[in-house]
Amino acid sequence: MTYFLGFDGGGTKTDCVLLDANRAIVGEGRGGPANPLRSGYELALASLREAAAQALAAAKIRPADVTSVCAGLAGAARRSVVSRVMVFLSHEFPASVTQVVTDFEVALEAAAGSGPGVVLIAGTGSVAYGRNAAGETARAGGYGPWIGDEGSAFEIGRRAVSAVARARDSDAPSTLLTKMISGALSCPGWDDLVLQTMRVPDEVFPKLFPVVAEAADKDDAVAKEILSSSAISLGHLAAAVISRLGMRYQQFPLVKCGGVFGRSPILDVLVDAALASAGPRARVSRAEISPAVGAARMAARLSESSSQSASHGA
Repeated sequence: MTYFLGFDGGGTKTDCVLLDANRAIVGEGRGGPANPLRSGYELALASLREAAAQALAAAKIRPADVTSVCAGLAGAARRSVVSRVMVFLSHEFPASVTQVVTDFEVALEAAAGSGPGVVLIAGTGSVAYGRNAAGETARAGGYGPWIGDEGSAFEIGRRAVSAVARARDSDAPSTLLTKMISGALSCPGWDDLVLQTMRVPDEVFPKLFPVVAEAADKDDAVAKEILSSSAISLGHLAAAVISRLGMRYQQFPLVKCGGVFGRSPILDVLVDAALASAGPRARVSRAEISPAVGAARMAARLSESSSQSASHGA
């Protein structure tokens, strides 16, 4: 039998999908964060191993039975990440051909296959990535929390805590977020909240996005402003990619991926308006196919390409 394994690893979780020779899903798994630049290699590789073990167990096969593997990971734009993860995959799946790409590449594969399209990803981080009919690609964002990630769950949570700090100092309007954030994080006081954000920001800030969404639903002005500016920032990411690829007045799928979407009606409406302005003829939708499926499909193509190269060499 032939099996293709695909990973979609981000700053919060890892999804894994196993396809058989007919491209049917025969196994799925989930692990923890798999961005080596934010969670470290030890945790990232452990997350990949955990997710793969679940998928293979569901299909009742061994790692040696896997034909090819494609891992789409946040942070894989760096060669050092690709090299180290490739070594890991080669060890875990010794009979496989392996490939490591970015998480936005597998998301685009899931959204548009090999055709033109744009994906806007907003989860722990944020990035837009696209490809036009000529095969040219462009990316905007995805630079991490200290440089960018505008509109991400991390950035929304960070801005919420910052708003509470300003309100505490009486330099900004009061907000429901003050009590809601403390309650969500079980922090008895401000010092405890600050300590948590300093020690484990990747765990704290993304968790606060639902709190901001709830406060906005309760008509909190500060929360609504955070979501509004986040929507504008996400729209700018997509617009930059669309413009660079010359796709503004073309028809193409513009797909939203990530945990930020579908959680706040206010944010979703604002993002859709921004995307309609960036690509008036684009077909805007939420992701229907998991990026992990896109990764598994890329693994299948990798296997086919490897087989063709071998036959030509023979």
